Amino acid sequence: MSTTVTEKSTAPAAPVGELVTSYVGRIRGGNMGALPSVIALVVLSVVFWIARPVFMTQGNIANLFTQGAAIAVIAMGLIFVLLLGEIDLSAGFTSGVCAAVLAVLLTDKGWPWYSAVLVSLLTGVVIGLVIGAIVVKIGVPSFVVTLAAFLALQGVALKIMDNGRNISIHDETILAVANKNVPPLLGWAMYAVLLAGFAFIQYRKSRARTQLGLTGETAAVVALRIAAVAIVAGVAVAILNDERSRNPEINSLQGMPIVVPIIVALLLLWTFVLNRTSFGRHIYAVGGNVEAARRAGIPVDRIKISAFVLCSTMAAVGGLIAASRANSVDPNTGGSDVLLTAVGAAVIGGTSLFGGRGRMLDAVLGAAVVAVINNGMGLMGYSAGTKFVVTGFVLLLAAGVDALSRKRSLPGS
Repeated sequence: MSTTVTEKSTAPAAPVGELVTSYVGRIRGGNMGALPSVIALVVLSVVFWIARPVFMTQGNIANLFTQGAAIAVIAMGLIFVLLLGEIDLSAGFTSGVCAAVLAVLLTDKGWPWYSAVLVSLLTGVVIGLVIGAIVVKIGVPSFVVTLAAFLALQGVALKIMDNGRNISIHDETILAVANKNVPPLLGWAMYAVLLAGFAFIQYRKSRARTQLGLTGETAAVVALRIAAVAIVAGVAVAILNDERSRNPEINSLQGMPIVVPIIVALLLLWTFVLNRTSFGRHIYAVGGNVEAARRAGIPVDRIKISAFVLCSTMAAVGGLIAASRANSVDPNTGGSDVLLTAVGAAVIGGTSLFGGRGRMLDAVLGAAVVAVINNGMGLMGYSAGTKFVVTGFVLLLAAGVDALSRKRSLPGS
């Protein structure tokens, strides 16, 4: 009697040199990912640090996080739409309308903060649902629909705020989002939990590839990646936990801003949705080829409408953060350059305008680049006009890199 033993197929881990060669090959093939935005972030930070040493002080670094928070969140929502090859030009004023709804319910109606936040988010859901339905069911291009919404929502915001009044927010919970800090000990606890989770995911991912017979990564490569994240995140937490008040006896300023863990939580949530769920895979499939996705049985219409809903809902969250930082809401909330900066953040971070390529991390990296430009040039005394010119140039450069990368990735290029 014979016994058959079934073993899982395994593959040897790829050496570091082979992984580096593979990465360089992907870059040459047009898949540059977030590399340009990371390089831009490092170069700009070093330049501003040399020009104005105050740029790297604890207080200014904390200010950078709160400066770019609302833009990063709105850009996260835009990622869903951009991955489909669509656009939402109304996201900025959607955030303004939702912030206005929040302010009116809190200040004029006296609602508790949780009820006001819920209604504000539902307002974003309704706006996205209407936009998505018109785009998908009627067939009007998203550019036209969202441009019309861009104009209409300005009027809605004015109506809500009685044609232009400023509404102050006094709710301590809402104000704390962008103006208060996490206790240092809690900040280190969050760091430890996130680092442990990241290490576990990296280990599981490498082991799963090996068990499936795919080329895995050596333990040294995995450890190096974990160490890099540990160092960068650890330095950030240490800097933010340091005392940054000039008069700590009167008003102590320690700990990371509360908005930082909120952004991290949203980043982890939507990264999981895009990478680990069928909805996320369908988003990429529809963005890559609509007809192929439809023939594969993917509910294209439902995916598109859902993307617009998520975009507007995240815009509502961005409006809440902006209102918290300003302590008030006015007709300019969500206006001015908010939309263009948010779209620019997504593209600068590495998301393709042609659909099918991008990650949620792109929104955060791009928003960081924009925040660094605005903050650094402000410290150097440059005017708002100069900031717009530089940001526009960086956006054009990022879009150009995206176009060239896509061209190089085409067969026969």
